[in-house]
Amino acid sequence: MASFVLLFLLAVTGGAVCQSSDSTEPMCYDWGESSEGAVSVLDGEAGSISCPLFSHPSVYNYTSAQSAGHNLFWYRLLEGHDLEQPIPYSSLRLSRDRERLWLQPAVANDTGQYICMLRNKSSCSKIAMRLKVLRRDEVIRSTYCDLPVATAPTQELIPMQEGKTLDCPDLQDIAKVSESEPTVKWYYENSKCYEYPFWDKDREQQRTRLRFYTMLTTYQGLYFCTVQYQRRGRMLNFTRSINVSAIYPLRVRKEPTILHPTKDKVFSVRTNTDVRLACKGLLPLVLHNTSREIWWTVDGKRVTAANDRFSQINSLEKNDYGDLTEESVLVIEDFQPEDLKREFNCSVRNAKGFETRRAQLQEEVSLPTVELGCGLGITLLLMLLLFMIYHVFWLELLLLYRSWFGTDERHTDDKEFDVYISYARNSEEEQFVLSTLRNVLENVLGYSVCIFDRDSLPGGTITDETLSFVARSRRLLVVVSPGYASRGSQALLELKAGIDSMALDGHLRVILIQYKPVQRQSLVRELRRARVALALVRWQGDKSKELTSRFWKRLRVELPVRKVNGDGKGSSREGALLRLISQNSTNSQTGLISNEKKPQQKVFSSAA
Repeated sequence: MASFVLLFLLAVTGGAVCQSSDSTEPMCYDWGESSEGAVSVLDGEAGSISCPLFSHPSVYNYTSAQSAGHNLFWYRLLEGHDLEQPIPYSSLRLSRDRERLWLQPAVANDTGQYICMLRNKSSCSKIAMRLKVLRRDEVIRSTYCDLPVATAPTQELIPMQEGKTLDCPDLQDIAKVSESEPTVKWYYENSKCYEYPFWDKDREQQRTRLRFYTMLTTYQGLYFCTVQYQRRGRMLNFTRSINVSAIYPLRVRKEPTILHPTKDKVFSVRTNTDVRLACKGLLPLVLHNTSREIWWTVDGKRVTAANDRFSQINSLEKNDYGDLTEESVLVIEDFQPEDLKREFNCSVRNAKGFETRRAQLQEEVSLPTVELGCGLGITLLLMLLLFMIYHVFWLELLLLYRSWFGTDERHTDDKEFDVYISYARNSEEEQFVLSTLRNVLENVLGYSVCIFDRDSLPGGTITDETLSFVARSRRLLVVVSPGYASRGSQALLELKAGIDSMALDGHLRVILIQYKPVQRQSLVRELRRARVALALVRWQGDKSKELTSRFWKRLRVELPVRKVNGDGKGSSREGALLRLISQNSTNSQTGLISNEKKPQQKVFSSAA
């Protein structure tokens, strides 16, 4: 840009700044060496140098320069020399065509600095450029076609499903100096090297040009053209490369679009922090004008590096057949409350159009993190405490719930007994049933208990009366013992009747009480089956004697709902229970009902 301005001033002033006041020859303004970089030519191939003074036609145009009396002269400073030498155009290799200097062919000694000078009687300008002649072993050859190319590939964009014709670069200039029509060979490199013909109907070579009838994505890649021509009796050649890329068809919408933020997007910001606003735009490629950009403005002014608090960071996300998806992030350092009143706009632009969108901001409400943390901690602590309480006191809680909300089954059925006790007669468990279990259930907990040996009438049929008692009971307590099978023919009848009744109508529940540990293989078949599905309550000796023990609580959960008498005698009854249990442990030989001959004898009448 600076070179362009200086050239423009030079053209306007007519070179007056370059002219000496005491000489007829104008002082030549030296622009130094061109910033366009060195020109590379392959040793033995034809090449050319274009004068950079004509890079901006609005300042210098070759035709208008000739009309104004300007002449173009070429000089060169070869490597290892100190003086500029004029180029002899009479040489067979070196020639000038308009603003170009041709080397046909270039040799290694041509490497050096070349100066083009444009002057007339009143003005003079000159600029230098560097030429580098490369040996063939210094050139990176193509991957598959093994062709040495000294110059970078030119870029060609072809819309998909459309056509285009490719010309070999520099061929038109060579045709002006060639003594015959040049011959061109085309090569296509994509996973391997293909020499024309490419064996498809969509690409065809027409004389020296390569014609694309229908562009497909599979036709992308590097194309090489090798040119041969004759000049002054010598055969010369050069190779050029073209990088062909497919882009979206021209009929596809090419206007730029802001993808993010959407129209209803609201950015939440916090004051006294660094805020980042992201904007993403789709920038389609427009042929013949590839300029496109995305940027932020603050209060109508574009964000620049000069602003201390506002900056933007651009990044390319995707290049999809020439269409770019680019993101621009606006960074606002130390966001202040007054920044909420500013106008932040994101804009996108290409040759087809322009779009802008304002970023809507709202202040983020600070959450009371300390209060939330404390509340969450207390909630978790309470949940853990409740879990521990339930884990330890679940039986008490369940009994309390049943006492408040449980239904008294005496009001919903016509059963006569709450509990029917089944046990093996003439065994150690018989004393436990008659002296402890029956007394607590009847005298302390207030249940109506049926014991066959006590409540059956003489002369009746055992089987019929057993079935009748079981059917008239709400629960069947089965005291499991090792001798239940060998000594319990009556007990087995009771167990079978209870299981059958439970299976038929479901109004009877069977509860197993394990007085002593029993091996599974010693159980009868009915008990082995029942033990899997029925509730089992274990007696644990001295630990289970107190009414507050786990045994009695667990048993009360399985029995019908009953409330302990609220007459203030609950504690005295519990004391009586303990005394009864202690007495019976020392009088195990006395037996209140020793056999089936005393069915109506009352037990622990004092406690009753």
